[in-house]
Amino acid sequence: MREGPDITRIAALIGDPARGAMLSALMTGRAFTAGELATEAGITAPTASGHLAQLADAGLIVPRKQGRHRYFELRDTDVAETLEALAVLAAASGHLRTRTGPNDAALRAARLCYDHLAGARGVRIFDVMAARGLLVVEPGALVLSQQGENFVQALGVEVDPMRKMRRPMCRACLDWSERRSHLGGALGAALFSRFVEAGWVRREAENRHVMFTPPGEAMFRDMFASQVAA
Repeated sequence: MREGPDITRIAALIGDPARGAMLSALMTGRAFTAGELATEAGITAPTASGHLAQLADAGLIVPRKQGRHRYFELRDTDVAETLEALAVLAAASGHLRTRTGPNDAALRAARLCYDHLAGARGVRIFDVMAARGLLVVEPGALVLSQQGENFVQALGVEVDPMRKMRRPMCRACLDWSERRSHLGGALGAALFSRFVEAGWVRREAENRHVMFTPPGEAMFRDMFASQVAA
């Protein structure tokens, strides 16, 4: 027997259409009940419970009990980033769903990738910060420069708490619709949280779509316009 990780079980679990639909719904970063996930997948509640038990047993999702209800959420950002990478591969290979969803122009413009901003707006943030030297992009590494620290702190994001996290501060997350990197990691999550807190963005309750408010549009134009000088 060959040694090393066995990807076949994980691949088979993700590859089922119903389980894939439920995992995609959890990419919003929210927790859902079995009933809600059953509706998302278009299956009965008992069938959904069986699928969710398999996903939990494999360590892809975790259940949480809140009062009388039991919710499910993705295990962590590693699972979310793996699903996003698979979406990139699927899109590049021409495997696209025909129903309204990820093909929607609004989702391509700005959406949630678990806990950070993705889509064209997310890629723009990454590109502008890299071009201005706020992010130092090196082979296999992404680092926030001192100038970058000053920049994000001016936006209201504290850097020191992120240094204490086990999660990488900066991570280049390949965007499935743009085929380029958007900013993930603790910094990507912190920026999105700050955008929400400041009222610059609004999340759609039903899906991953992120809407920029008028003040948010002004902030984005001022802070992340490609022509802004360092």
